[in-house]
Amino acid sequence: MSQPNIVFIMADDLGYADLSCNGSRHCSTPNIDRIAERGVRLTQGYANSAVCSATRLALITGRYQYRLPLGLEEPLAGKTDVGLPPEHPTLPSLLRRAGYGTTLIGKWHLGVLPKFGPSQSGYDHFWGIRTGAIDYYSHKNPRGEDDLWDGEATVQQTGYLTDLLGDKAVGAIETYARQKQPFLLSLHFNAPHWPWEAPGDQVVSDRLLGTRLRHFDGGTQRTYARMVQAMDMQIGRVLRALDGNGLADNTIVIFTSDNGGERFSDTWPFSGIKTELLEGGLRVPSLVCWPARIKAGAVCEQPAITMDWFPTLLEAAGVGPDQDHPPDGISLLPVLSGASDPVARTLFWRYRTNAQRAMRDGDFKYLKLRENTFLFNVVDDPRERANLKLLRPDVYDRMEAAWHAWNATMLPEIDDSFGEVYTAAELADHIGAR
Repeated sequence: MSQPNIVFIMADDLGYADLSCNGSRHCSTPNIDRIAERGVRLTQGYANSAVCSATRLALITGRYQYRLPLGLEEPLAGKTDVGLPPEHPTLPSLLRRAGYGTTLIGKWHLGVLPKFGPSQSGYDHFWGIRTGAIDYYSHKNPRGEDDLWDGEATVQQTGYLTDLLGDKAVGAIETYARQKQPFLLSLHFNAPHWPWEAPGDQVVSDRLLGTRLRHFDGGTQRTYARMVQAMDMQIGRVLRALDGNGLADNTIVIFTSDNGGERFSDTWPFSGIKTELLEGGLRVPSLVCWPARIKAGAVCEQPAITMDWFPTLLEAAGVGPDQDHPPDGISLLPVLSGASDPVARTLFWRYRTNAQRAMRDGDFKYLKLRENTFLFNVVDDPRERANLKLLRPDVYDRMEAAWHAWNATMLPEIDDSFGEVYTAAELADHIGAR
């Protein structure tokens, strides 16, 4: 079989239950659901971090983000001398070396020019945004700067951002189909990240012009649902482009989110949101299809994390990792293809704000929030309500010691790193948060 094409679709701040196939109560996502229908829905998929740039770093390197200074920023905000080092091997650079065309459409957020950018880290083509968020209509970031780019030049283009990204993605697929070249298309939507603007909401964009875009006084459940559904519509166009060009059978399509949901999202049955190491801040939709290799319509209980996609996709493409930068993730391909049963995982997280720490080992999760510590069985108790710390001190002590042993192998936290967090002044359900 020839090398598979890869379409990696990442949403921004999407909650676990914001998809119809994951039980959404307010969003209709028939096109995204098609990915699950054509392949596998992973019910225990995690993000590497509770915020965006750290997770994106883990995706592109296949490693715990805390191995690089960029991963200490939660997320990257304002620093111009921190980013993904151009010399570090990445998923696009390794695939490009193996003959793949590589394109990023959408969000980068791994460092700013002149030192850092998609073209410095393995992408042949880039069209999208470099920072963490922009207005969907003005295409300005929270600092009021134009942040829509074609390569290394800013561009002015009228239109709703989600639709523009869909246009570019379809165009990239058609170009690669004509060239008959295997390709990696990273389609990283900004939706449904704030500001809360759906199709037709130009008046909202006009009101926010000149602000930091955080939009704590705006948005509704309905607006949020329309933002998700606009993204779903563009993903439908991408899937039809694969079908229409005869590429669907040998194309791996993955859909996930960079972290858990925020404000208007639905993280059911989990508690917690973005910026928190509770399950709701980490558990993300995880769908994958590859009709040539993966049986359709399966539900998989394999615990997985963002950095697993790196070795999974390299194995599928017949490409080895860089020996000096071995991945921390594992290839999911044997489980996804049915060649092996799910395997137990040991996964680690930390988040400097509020001194958060977490570890998943089998069904158990160790969690620290400020000075409080917990032990949960997140399979039986996904809402993290029953603290088993005193009932199972053997498990708690073992996991706490293992977390500290793992942490000693990572870069230490630094005081000047940025840490996004939501406070009681911003969100009413955070009454206990500073």
